[in-house]
Amino acid sequence: MAHSLIGVDYAQPIATAGSGSSCDTRQAWARVPAEPTAAERGALKDRIRRLLRERNAVMVSHYYVHPDLQDLAEETGGLVSDSLEMARFGRDHAAQTLVVSGVRFMGETAKILSPEKRVLMPDLDATCSLDLGCPVDAFSAFCDQHPDRTVVVYANTSAAVKARADWLVTSGCALDVVRALTAQGQKILWAPDQHLGDYIRRETGADMVSWQGACIVHDEFKALELELLKKEHPGARVLVHPESPADVIALADAVGSTSAILSAAQGMDATEFIVATDTGMLHKLRTLNPGKTFIAAPTSGNGATCKSCAHCPWMAMNGLADVARVLETGAGEVHVDPALGLRARVPIDRMLDFTARLKSVRAAGAMVAGIGAA
Repeated sequence: MAHSLIGVDYAQPIATAGSGSSCDTRQAWARVPAEPTAAERGALKDRIRRLLRERNAVMVSHYYVHPDLQDLAEETGGLVSDSLEMARFGRDHAAQTLVVSGVRFMGETAKILSPEKRVLMPDLDATCSLDLGCPVDAFSAFCDQHPDRTVVVYANTSAAVKARADWLVTSGCALDVVRALTAQGQKILWAPDQHLGDYIRRETGADMVSWQGACIVHDEFKALELELLKKEHPGARVLVHPESPADVIALADAVGSTSAILSAAQGMDATEFIVATDTGMLHKLRTLNPGKTFIAAPTSGNGATCKSCAHCPWMAMNGLADVARVLETGAGEVHVDPALGLRARVPIDRMLDFTARLKSVRAAGAMVAGIGAA
């Protein structure tokens, strides 16, 4: 099936005092699959269902990929979720082949947690501006400049960067992990998303230096335009992912990860929401909340460049035809050096252990003890 090529220009992150960045990629590009016809869509889905059975495979899809891939994953016993839950699901599932619809670091994380399984992706060139903007050599040098700091990295990083870290976090657990480390008197080196890092620092009071990366989707949300949109929809609640700029976060009724945004939408009594995250999320929000209205937060207006128009160009590279192709041919396999994977798994397992303990004691209001120096 034909692909169209789109270009996405974005500013190179600028280093500030006490922080690091060496992103040398000024342009993102993506091959976007053509939309299949209704007949093609039905035929591709039937083909994929058959191949999943024949290959002992399961699909996991991120909330930001095409609705076809989200729906098909769930229809075939797979999962739609965030990157780490996708990897954890794949680790615990009996299938020996995982098809990961998302971006490259997600496939790597799945492989790290399931080194004995085959991990396939529809397009191995689908990447992430946060990953691109944090090359491991430059990041390691930055870490070496701050040897007294505990290195905490976001899930949106390469396997090599994870292997250099003490802790891995998701947007769902980052506040809890950093609060616990700060309570122990540890100083933090954070990477790569500057907005998420600043949000965590403001909320926790952590002593933190940050790598200056950004997501090309969330970085584009505009506070001024959001304020104007709120006036047009005075009853709407605003749901914001913390990778967004601080002035956008300040306007939120709820701030959190993709899972937290889903929970907020279901738990609030409002019927109208403005959502500041990738527009791919709107499909799941609308599916779970049929009586509610969801409006994409604005990326337009004064100072806008509409680099992403609120949808990741690399997430858009995932399509049904390529899922069928990789299942049929074995192309698109993710490989992670076994030694590197073992090192990268240490901060992942540390986070998983922490969050499991946190869940078990939170109802009693107890502290999570003994997380240890990383």
